[in-house]
Order: sequence, then C-alpha cells, then structure tokens
Amino acid sequence: MKRFLIVLATGAALAAVNLPMAAAEPSHGSASGASGASGCSAPAVRAPAGTEVESVTALRQEGGTIHGTGVIGGTVDGVPAFCEVTATLTHPGDGDHAKVRTWLPVSGWNGRFQALGGSAFAAGDNGVGMGTAVKNGYAAATTDGGLADVVDVGWALNAAGEVDAGLLKNLASRSQHEAAVVGKQVVAAHFGEQASYSYFNGCSTGGRQGYMEAQRYPDDFDGILANAPAVSWDEFEVATLWPQVVMNNEKTYPSACEFKAFTDAAVAACDPLDGARDNLVNDASRCDFDPRRLIGTKVVCDGKELTVTAADAAVVRKIWDGPRTASGRRLWSGVPVGADLSGLAGTTTDTNGRAKGVPFRVPQLWATTWLKKQPSFDVSTITYDQFTRLFEQSRAEYGGVIGTDDPDLSAFRDSGGKLLTWHGQADQFIPAQGTVEYRRQVERKMGGTQRVDDFYRLFLAPGAIHCGLNKGVGTIDDLAALTAWVERGKAPRTLSATLVDATGRSVDRDVCRYPEVSRYRGHGDPAAASGFRCVLPSRH
Repeated sequence: MKRFLIVLATGAALAAVNLPMAAAEPSHGSASGASGASGCSAPAVRAPAGTEVESVTALRQEGGTIHGTGVIGGTVDGVPAFCEVTATLTHPGDGDHAKVRTWLPVSGWNGRFQALGGSAFAAGDNGVGMGTAVKNGYAAATTDGGLADVVDVGWALNAAGEVDAGLLKNLASRSQHEAAVVGKQVVAAHFGEQASYSYFNGCSTGGRQGYMEAQRYPDDFDGILANAPAVSWDEFEVATLWPQVVMNNEKTYPSACEFKAFTDAAVAACDPLDGARDNLVNDASRCDFDPRRLIGTKVVCDGKELTVTAADAAVVRKIWDGPRTASGRRLWSGVPVGADLSGLAGTTTDTNGRAKGVPFRVPQLWATTWLKKQPSFDVSTITYDQFTRLFEQSRAEYGGVIGTDDPDLSAFRDSGGKLLTWHGQADQFIPAQGTVEYRRQVERKMGGTQRVDDFYRLFLAPGAIHCGLNKGVGTIDDLAALTAWVERGKAPRTLSATLVDATGRSVDRDVCRYPEVSRYRGHGDPAAASGFRCVLPSRH
C-alpha cells in the first residue's frame, strides 16, 4: 500500500498526516497520455446554468511553497508544478464577478478531483488547501464567489444599504456548485478524460458548503468531507453572540484566566465519566458540572490573586446553558463544557481599566450587517429581549437562503454519495450539538441511525477545538477514510486520530461514530487507542 504525506490546513498552523491510498493507483496525465497534461492552456468552458463566462486564463505555476492569502494565511511546502486555470463567471443582473480557480498537476495526477471550501465569509480556499491537494496528486478547484477575505464584508450591502442578495446567494450555495461544474470541465479538457472520483473538502463555512452540496446539488460529488459544519447558519450565528449578550447584561466580564479556571474544573470533574482519567471529556453532553462550585476559589491571573464571585459563576452558567428566551425557551446550545470560553466570551480592559466584551467577529458582523444593516451598530447594547428578536429575524429572513439544514438527503443517498463529518467536542466557535441535532433530524426523516449510516457518518472528537485536527492541534485520518468508503466500499467504523488533551499532551484515540462514545477498557495506557472502545452512551 502506498502512503502519501498530506498536509491538511484551514488556518495558520498545519498538520502532517500520513494518509493511505489505494494500492493500485491509475496512471493519468503522463507525457504519453493526453496532450494537455504537460501543457497549460485555457480551455473552452461552458457556462453553468444562469451564468455567463467572462474570461478564461491559464498560467503554469512552478509550485514550491504556497503562502495562503488573507487573514488565515498558512503555508504548504513541496507543491509540484501545476497549471492554474481561472474562469471568471457572472450572473446576469447581479453584476458579480466570481473567479473559479482550478489547479492541475503537471505530472502525477491521481485521477481524482477535489473542491475546496471557504472560511467565515470567504467562499473559497486561500491557496493552502489547493496546494495540499495538488501535492497529493489531486486536480483541485475553488471559488471566491465574487467576495473577499474571511471578515471583509464590504460586499454585503449595496449602495442603498440593502443586502446584496446575489452575492449572499454566491456564499450560501451557488458558487460552490458552479466551481464543481467548471472545475470538472477544466479537468476533462486538460487531461482528456473525466476524473475517476470527485470530492469536496471543507471545514466550518467549508463544512456548511459541503452540506449544502449534499442537500441541493446531490450529483456534484462522490464524497463530501464536511467538518465542524456551520449548518443552521441563520440560527447559530446569532446564538454565538449569546456570551457577549450575557456579560453585557449582567455587567460581569471574567478574564480569559478566570474562564480557564472554570473550564479546567469542569474537565477535571467530568474526565472520569469514560472510566479513566485521560484529561479528555469524551461525552461533553453528559458533563453537568455546576460552576457555582468555584465560588470563593482563588485564581491567580497575571500575578494577581482573584476570588471567583457568584456573578462570575452565573455568567459561566448562562454561557454553558446557551441562549434562552425570557420565558426560558431554549433557542440553541451553549458553548460546550471543555471548550475555551474566551473564544466567544472575549474580554479586555479599556484605557480607564474598565472591563468590556470583545465579540467574535463572525457573529458580530452577521448581526450588524445582515440583521441591523448598520455596520457601525454596537452589539454591546443588545438586551436579552432584543437578542431573541434578532434570533427570530435571522431565522425568518435567511433560513431558506443559508440555513443549510434540510434533513432530506434522499437524492444524495440515491446518487451513491458519501458524507463524512467530524466535529470537535471542544469547538469554541460552533457548538457540536448543532451538528448532532441536524444528524438526529436526518435520522427522523430517513429511517433511523442504521439507514443513515449507510451514506452519512458523524464522528465527535473529544477535546478537539474548531477545525483543530486540521490546524496542527492533533490530527485525524479523515480524507483517507472517505476515499476508502467511496472507492472500496469500506465504511469507517472509527477515525484514527491523535488528540491533544487538557494538559497539552498528545494521545492516540479511535474517534467513535455517533452516537457511540469512547469508554476505557479498564486496563492499558490511557494515552493509547487500544485502551478504549466505542459504546453506546447511557443517554444521547
């Protein structure tokens, strides 16, 4: 069996993962094969439905080190030479200009096509994922959707201060589909044959795009790898403002150090639930640690001794519990126990030494730009009642556009597609329970766990942060598992992973398929995968 070094990245840090590939790889794009394989020319591109092709260009790139653009950045080394084909599309009447980039390895094409998803408000990859795919023999494609970088949303409102519906639609659904259509055309024209298999690969926004592909364009891909997916976007984006709303309304702003004290205490209390002290919460939904247990505890932060107050504990309790209406109706799940609370509950002190909140930019921009339609709106003024109204407004205005939570995946199932997802149980930006709830909806719609497992599998990774197993904070064998499922019918029972526990130590673990959770066997090294097995939880 051949093994290739794959570097998966959606952030500034990278993780090297040895991914097994099929022993018999087809030979594609050799010098004796299609004439386009060793050249680099702009092919004719047929416009996808509803679009016009403005231009198609081609440029040979010598590879080497690819530096990711924008805020996320990152690098990938050892990228071989490739042909870059850029097709610019427009939607008549919308005035947009969406670029679809396709990278074609000059040699060593493995016969596969891989499309790369975006991050936050960026529709596509910044170059690191593309370089990684080409390095491992894939022809790869992505799209900018006519948009900008991850938190550059100057495109969102038009000159009249109204939401640009066309560009939002690009982000929500159509540009990723068009990248699949155009990318496959370019591959076929360049190599003289269609790709043997087509895959999608994304995390966060990219994960949501993967789910949208399965829901609306079920024939685009044979396999979809969609991790930490931002599904139910219209609801969870507002929900992730909740920690800031709580602190502002309670007038209490714990520091990152104080938040860490609560998290550490919860992990210590809930760690033994799997039968071993391995510094991982293997089933965060069962952890019911009460933050009031820390009231009166001394915490040393920046050399100062602080005492945890009842107000601090009340804030943490509300953040873990998640957003509710004034009558107590739950709107969404909270930050999971074990996750870094300062991700969404960021705080700082102003020049006068007064504490204040620092909201995470993505939900802040969603509220100010798409909901209030006032980019300068101060989210610190949002009351509990106003929060509920914003939540309902977002659901009403955008659920059908970018909700991405249609549980009917029958067309994707019938097309033979496979959907694979892992989500970190310590995800500090997108609570994993949202993905769990979507999976439950699919099960209710499509006949239960066993039938859904035939084409869609979810894995919950203990201790893993947002997209962290693709960012150097641990590793996971996800793309190899998907290709084995698609190409050899080998459905993954577990995903081999190296996780990082609460102390920063690396531990090997087989991540369990939902709804199973990891349990210690009662003997063996808690840092070794062999010490654990996957079992059904007492409740889920």
